[in-house]
Amino acid sequence: MRPTAIRRFLEGPHIHARIMRPDDANIAGNVHGGTILKMIEEAGAIISTRHCNSKSGEKCVAALARVERTDFLSPMCIGEVGHVSAEITYTSKHSVEVQVNVLAENILTGAKRLTNRATLWYVPLSLTNVDKVTEVPPIQYENEGEEEEGKKRYENQKLDRLETKLRNGDNIITVINPDRQNKEPYTVGYSQSSLIHLVGPSDCTLHGYVHGGVTMKLMDEVAGIVAARHCKTNIVTASVDAINFHRKIQKGCIITISGRMTFTSNKSMEIEVFVDADTLVGDTQERYRAVSAYFTYVSLSKDLKPLPVPQLVLEAEDEKKRFEEGKGRYLQTKAKRQTQSQSLTQQ
Repeated sequence: MRPTAIRRFLEGPHIHARIMRPDDANIAGNVHGGTILKMIEEAGAIISTRHCNSKSGEKCVAALARVERTDFLSPMCIGEVGHVSAEITYTSKHSVEVQVNVLAENILTGAKRLTNRATLWYVPLSLTNVDKVTEVPPIQYENEGEEEEGKKRYENQKLDRLETKLRNGDNIITVINPDRQNKEPYTVGYSQSSLIHLVGPSDCTLHGYVHGGVTMKLMDEVAGIVAARHCKTNIVTASVDAINFHRKIQKGCIITISGRMTFTSNKSMEIEVFVDADTLVGDTQERYRAVSAYFTYVSLSKDLKPLPVPQLVLEAEDEKKRFEEGKGRYLQTKAKRQTQSQSLTQQ
């Protein structure tokens, strides 16, 4: 490969594809949202790490810091090919913004459709010192307006991450063997679920810390269990609100992924998911909140038609408070979609 071609390959968008297998999907044949999220994160990590090492200097690996709201526009099915394309759209001194698109292809007909759009933020960590954030090489923008818009997105996500971190002390009681027979159906306690996972080498980056995609896949799995227990039907991921990675999770840690229902509309469910890490190896042993996010699920019939969702039964004051907060997020998202739809109609 010629030097010019190599440079274009390194600087251009990253694209990869793979066929969806039965172990990627649920019983209805829809690919798990967590599988898609993991593919998205892998593409983002590759292009970010490649870019951050494109100039001479200290070698590094890009670590996921945040995933913006991600909508699942169309379900992907077993046998389809998932095409993931990633492109860097903004860089600050110490972070990289990556835009990712996912297409599903029917390899028999060649037809393709957009299934996901996502925005991810990465920070480059030194290979020799995991606590050191290295500098990011700047990218070239087509115009000043493009750079200014990117800067606004950067400042907004930075503020939101800080606000999330400040309210991040709320603990969910780990529920491994709940006594569901004595709990009222459709209550928060009835569907609340937890999963415990020992972090092994296959879960980790070169630094020995968990891949963001692995964490998101586990979070989606727990959120799916909560949703299925609540409505007892086929469920699929509709969207994921911003996922914030507060602290790194090291190899050898035990992580507890806990989910609880926070809000229900007529046709959707919001599930809050936390990841708490217990360090068992090393001089200091502690438990800390590592990741937090909100997942939205919908209930589907056998014909993949939306079904009404049983309304959440609220018992405690904190549950009522979380419900109202979830309702606010739901109405805000609904209004934003209506505005976007009107803008497209007027064009």
